[in-house]
Amino acid sequence: MEAFLASVGLVALAEVGDKTQLLSLALASRFRRPVPIILGILFATLLNHALASAVGAWLTGFLGPRLLQWILAASFLAMAIWMLIPDKLDDTQGPGRLGVFGTTFIAFFIAEMGDKTQLATVALAARYAEFYGVVAGTTVGMLLANVPVVIFGERISKRLPVVWVHRIAAVLFAAMGLWAAYAALAIAG
Repeated sequence: MEAFLASVGLVALAEVGDKTQLLSLALASRFRRPVPIILGILFATLLNHALASAVGAWLTGFLGPRLLQWILAASFLAMAIWMLIPDKLDDTQGPGRLGVFGTTFIAFFIAEMGDKTQLATVALAARYAEFYGVVAGTTVGMLLANVPVVIFGERISKRLPVVWVHRIAAVLFAAMGLWAAYAALAIAG
């Protein structure tokens, strides 16, 4: 349960103001069809984060515990710094033959490649070694951050203090990084 809750919280906070949240806003503004957009986000996130969690689980078995803790510490501290760098949205194309769901699925899957939330998913999977808890948690976190944007659209973007949400997320990632560094020091090696 800890893996699920940590994953929900960190990804939901990391996602606020992220390029995929901006993509949600652009898709909602352009297509005005929330259900296929939300389903596209859900399935793209499940696939992307399942792959990221598999990498995190593989790293757990491949690396020694002390090295893994140091890598996790560095990853979480890097995520804390990255949270303070604002994202920008590239222009989006129309749905074309793929439809709203297909466009959203492909756009989200590609936008998540190497994104903060995907890298956080790798680190969380390595930290907790609970594949399903991390995938479920990161997916729920992604939906918590993006579904309101899809439903309420542009009104939200004018009222969210994105800079403060990013700062809170940065503090949480930094705390997890420091905790992982402490754990690495505690491992006999």
